[in-house]
Amino acid sequence: MQSIAIKGSKRESVGKKATKALRNAGKVPCVLYGGENTLSFSADAKEFKSLVYTPNVYTATIEIEGGETYTAILQDIQFHPVTDEILHIDFYQLFEDKEIGMDIPVKLTGASPGVMRGGALRHNMRKLRVKALPANLPDFITADISELEIGNKLYVTSLANDNYTIMHPENTVVAQVRMSRNAKKAEETAE
Repeated sequence: MQSIAIKGSKRESVGKKATKALRNAGKVPCVLYGGENTLSFSADAKEFKSLVYTPNVYTATIEIEGGETYTAILQDIQFHPVTDEILHIDFYQLFEDKEIGMDIPVKLTGASPGVMRGGALRHNMRKLRVKALPANLPDFITADISELEIGNKLYVTSLANDNYTIMHPENTVVAQVRMSRNAKKAEETAE
């Protein structure tokens, strides 16, 4: 999985006034959970653009002033209700021997014969919850739709992999090809 570097500095004071002063300076207050101790730090708001405003999923390499480095994932983020400015970010520390659950994007590949005949493709699950060791987390899950005819569905079971476990029920539909209105009209006029 791809990683994005975030450079930050530790926060000594964690109160309302200190947090407001950080935000006014263009920094975002952050907390790193999951380790022995929680770590409060701050980083420039610009550091998070490629991590937050993207459909892709990345891990974050957090570099704290003084040489400390942590690998983490974005756990939670809070936005200002009016300006959409980032108010606070929570990270969860990753360990090589501990499994983690993440939502991974699904990319559809192939050309469906059902769509070629006028069917409508529905991409029901754009992200799937996956549990795996950090080294085995994929950047995305590939779903091949080249076998889907009109009325067929692609289930989660066909996307199974040995490196990770998909945390959805077996009957979860990832994509399907349905009869479109145009195809229905064409079929009715042909009769």
